[in-house]
Amino acid sequence: MKLDSDDFELFGLPRRSAQDRAQIDACWKALQAQVHPDRFAAEGGAAQRVAMQWAVRVNEAYARLKDPLRRAAYLCELQGAPINAENNTAMPAAFLMQQMAWREALDEAGDAPAVEALNDEVLTHRRNALAALQATLDERHDWAAAAQQVRALMFVERFAQDLDRRLEALGQ
Repeated sequence: MKLDSDDFELFGLPRRSAQDRAQIDACWKALQAQVHPDRFAAEGGAAQRVAMQWAVRVNEAYARLKDPLRRAAYLCELQGAPINAENNTAMPAAFLMQQMAWREALDEAGDAPAVEALNDEVLTHRRNALAALQATLDERHDWAAAAQQVRALMFVERFAQDLDRRLEALGQ
């Protein structure tokens, strides 16, 4: 393992959006077995500290690779198309209108079935948007367009979290 490896190299995975979650999990377990600090207990404190640094690096890579949206954002950044979500919030008008409609629907939803129906709609939208993002990354290699799609999906993710909180508050 090399410290300057990107997450895909570290895990021995191809640099693409489409990944097998079970393979990511298996790679993570194998890497953790190699770098776990307990394996270096007999080698002293310095070796354990280095192992701890590697364990943290492996865990950070795992967190990025296992999440399709974080993985896509990472791919964009590796290809020179940073997400810059905090500085670039420009979105197409149709997307903004959809966001406003969802917010209004959530505000007006008076019971759990109404919130669940909206949640189903948002999850379907998310699934379709992730599939489109994967095609943009893996087939078209359009990093700038993918970065825009990632930013849009970040809005959708935040709204999905709001839906989850609302469902929890309703006892669902």
